[in-house]
Amino acid sequence: MYMGRMVSLFFNKGAACNETLTGDSPCWASVPSITRADAYRMFLACFALLLGPFVFFNIQQMKYLQVFTALIRWLSFFTMIVLACIQLAKGHDRGNPQLARFSGIPMLFGVCVYSFMCHHSLPSIATPISNKSRIHSLFAADYSLILVFYLVLSLTGVFTFANIKDLYTLNFQPDPCFPSIDPVNSVDFIGYFLALFPLFALSSNFPIVGITLRENLKTLFLQEGRVYPWLVDRILFPVMALLPPVTIAMVTNNVEILVSITGSYAGVVIQYIVPACLVYLAQRSVRQRVGGDETASKNKHRSPFGHSLWMLFILVWSVVCVVAITVNHIIEASA
Repeated sequence: MYMGRMVSLFFNKGAACNETLTGDSPCWASVPSITRADAYRMFLACFALLLGPFVFFNIQQMKYLQVFTALIRWLSFFTMIVLACIQLAKGHDRGNPQLARFSGIPMLFGVCVYSFMCHHSLPSIATPISNKSRIHSLFAADYSLILVFYLVLSLTGVFTFANIKDLYTLNFQPDPCFPSIDPVNSVDFIGYFLALFPLFALSSNFPIVGITLRENLKTLFLQEGRVYPWLVDRILFPVMALLPPVTIAMVTNNVEILVSITGSYAGVVIQYIVPACLVYLAQRSVRQRVGGDETASKNKHRSPFGHSLWMLFILVWSVVCVVAITVNHIIEASA
């Protein structure tokens, strides 16, 4: 999914006025021998060489990178919200969103699948907390802040822009096809900063997900308590986590297929199916260990959705999401 977002930086939907750009089009007029596809692969290689080595490290060794990218995220979000609010205050609101559009419901399911990014880091947030007596209040405040932030970002965007681009930060760049329209942002530095925002986000997310995948592969293939050679433990598994996404991103530039498969269908598995199966297996393991002693297995921090019917509901919901996402892809392909 992250490499799919990397592709979208170079192959985003759209055209330059009345000229449709393809992967074979020159990326720079001064260097016509380098196509957009060539430039994409060059920058992808640089991205992999710069951030790929972090997959060989531990998350604790990346704390300064995480702090830096977190500050960049907040600054970028704040900048986009302020710029959109300035346009609304000037009366330059070009967006006219419909109150409701039922044809967009299948797309909503796909967006909901992407929302797992808001909670995939929950274990890393909860584990360092020594006193978990107020963990529910902490998470409630955390997700309330996330909800408010994204509501403000979304609502200011839909009323400011008539046509929102797939990559939201591109809306803050001057439109070369309509130079007479007052641009949302006229400061070059801010334009470059927002254009690079997806790269800053990827520089934070990609190593974390790579490290998580590396540890999951170790858990899957290695036996607990057994000592393995340094080459296997420190080299082989990081390469196994790093090589597939880079290879897939190198050989394809079809953003729709790449993002829809990795984001939509794989997202359903990651967000719904895997957690439900993990909870079911964990509960079964606890029952086998403690027998019928319910007090021994009772956890005061347990989820209110721990009943087996909730797990069944999640699995049924995942099937509904897959059907809705597939319908949305068919509708978009036939449009």
